[in-house]
Amino acid sequence: MSLSMRTLGAFAVGPLRPPLRWLQPRRCSARADGEAPAGPRRRTAGSLSAQVGSGPSFQDFVRRVSVKKPAVGKEDLSENPNYLPEDLQEGNSRKVYFETYGCQMNVNDTEIAWSILQKKGYERTAQLSEADVVLLVTCSIREKAEQTIWNRLKQLTAMKNKRMKTPSPMKIGVLGCMAERLKTELLEREKLVDVLAGPDAYRDLPRLLAVAEGGQQASNVLLSLEETYADVMPVQLAPQGHSAFVSIMRGCDNMCSYCIVPFTRGRERSRPIGSILEEVRILSDQGVKEVTLLGQNVNSYRDTSEEQFCSSDPTRLSRGFQTVYKPKQGGLRFSDLLERASRVNPHMRIRFTSPHPKDFPDEVLELIAERENICKQIHLPAQSGSSQVLKAMRRGYTREAYLDLVRNIKEMIPGVSLSSDFISGFCGETEDDHQQTLSLIRQVGYNVGFLFAYSMRKKTQAFHRLQDDVPAEVKRRRLEECISVFRQEALRVNAALIGSSQLVLVEGESKRSAEELCGRTDGNMRVVFPKEEPAGGSSEAIAAGDYVRVKILSASSQSLRGRALGLSSLRGSADQEPV
Repeated sequence: MSLSMRTLGAFAVGPLRPPLRWLQPRRCSARADGEAPAGPRRRTAGSLSAQVGSGPSFQDFVRRVSVKKPAVGKEDLSENPNYLPEDLQEGNSRKVYFETYGCQMNVNDTEIAWSILQKKGYERTAQLSEADVVLLVTCSIREKAEQTIWNRLKQLTAMKNKRMKTPSPMKIGVLGCMAERLKTELLEREKLVDVLAGPDAYRDLPRLLAVAEGGQQASNVLLSLEETYADVMPVQLAPQGHSAFVSIMRGCDNMCSYCIVPFTRGRERSRPIGSILEEVRILSDQGVKEVTLLGQNVNSYRDTSEEQFCSSDPTRLSRGFQTVYKPKQGGLRFSDLLERASRVNPHMRIRFTSPHPKDFPDEVLELIAERENICKQIHLPAQSGSSQVLKAMRRGYTREAYLDLVRNIKEMIPGVSLSSDFISGFCGETEDDHQQTLSLIRQVGYNVGFLFAYSMRKKTQAFHRLQDDVPAEVKRRRLEECISVFRQEALRVNAALIGSSQLVLVEGESKRSAEELCGRTDGNMRVVFPKEEPAGGSSEAIAAGDYVRVKILSASSQSLRGRALGLSSLRGSADQEPV
């Protein structure tokens, strides 16, 4: 799954008008240039003032202006070339095909965009060949992700060209981060797309598609300081509908030197807490068993939408952490939201991603430990194990502060599962820095990780101030070593669960076998177990959406295997002793 608002020059629809030609100034006198004036060359200030004063005043012009107001009707408004009637923005059953790339925020963006288009009469198709509109929800976090989308656009353009003369020509749109970052290249140089919509412009999609239907390119990549889509109920796309994602905030203020997110998704802004809780209630009523709260920096949530929330208390950070911005005052914090969300339905799990380590004050950790339905799993992105590299990344903490936080979390939340992000080969990273990262991975013991080689992105501070001086082959080698150590430690952490019973939320059949089911533990570990009747003689079949107690029999670095003991619930789920 970060964003100074670049607004000037970011919005365009159709071709621009040609620039006005310079006009020669017209003279009031009929004489030719160079001809001597008939009177004195100079006039006194008094005579000039008298002439101006005797002329018509502003009120004379106003009195002579016609104030006739024609009746407002469609025919009158249609004369305005900037006005697009609502009926032209209707989908009229045109079929939309979505492809989503990147983080879970992009999946949520897809759900928001589809909710907006569905209300305008568009239909959704899972078949590319049927699509009238193809929309790619894109990611710019790494160069590889962008290259994948460039290649896909060229494939889609070839398909589009074959359908140019058919009754249903295809339109291609790019949504999300890549639309904002590469608007000029997408619209002008490559000419591969008809519509561009940035992360804050999804409400404008019906109008943009209507403009594109008229044969023009349409773009809106303006970033917003307010847009949270608080009133848009996403159309949830999760299989079977037993898990759902709820966006609680957008944007990021951290300005880590490697990260493009602040420039593609804008500044932090949080949804009002009431709209979030209402969405969680609706999902609960629909039978959803697990909700994940989403944000670029999800635990920096701060709702200041109502005046009574705006106290003078500054936001508290994890001990030993700091930010590049001044402490923020007032508002309802992440702990307030987490507490209220967990009370909506005590039988529904609550997760959150992606947090920043700086935003884990004790009150958040105490709440996670206290509530059975708040998952005992924390994503704790480290990015590097070297204090020197962390400083260059502008992460706001040292290796020692990060390890202190890990110790505090493990003490306050026994049995907690930790996951992390790491970047190999950042600017200036030495071999010693790399070895410190490997030792941090061994010391902490994560069971899930997301590891990548560094990819320089334009607009970031690293692009302007640092040198991408680690050779590509060194980055690849260091990444492979990090992955190898990570898997060794994940295997050790997961093996410690053998013999325990884990509460598993069943997601459905295993991808590898129709004879097996799979689901996830409280710690977000994947568990596979046979469909056979649970031990204990229970005759009730296990289905997707059920909570099942599973005894763990074996483990790998990426998953657990076991056998079902029987149906269960979140009540008493803290019991994970060997069976």
